Amino acid sequence: MFGDMMGKLKETQQKVEETKERLNTIVVDEESSDGLLKITLTANREVKKVTISDQLLEDKEQLEDYLIITLNKAIAKATQINETELAAVAKEGIPNIPGLDLFK
Repeated sequence: MFGDMMGKLKETQQKVEETKERLNTIVVDEESSDGLLKITLTANREVKKVTISDQLLEDKEQLEDYLIITLNKAIAKATQINETELAAVAKEGIPNIPGLDLFK
């Protein structure tokens, strides 16, 4: 039984690594409400592209505010995708132990 459990855990670890690699290919796009700033990042939260309107380049404080707000929204979306995908893989690989309901 212990050997089966270890095999299942190794298989799950492999699936988690594969999922992390796949998350590098999932793109999250976010933009400010007026479209002046656009952010693209992966579901692993790696920023891939930032597009800034010339209008924002004229006001440093406004640009900083836009970056903070838009990046935080994009990171939140990416984090949700990341956690959902990894939890699904982990749930598949966790053995069913009575009384241990990790993923209700």
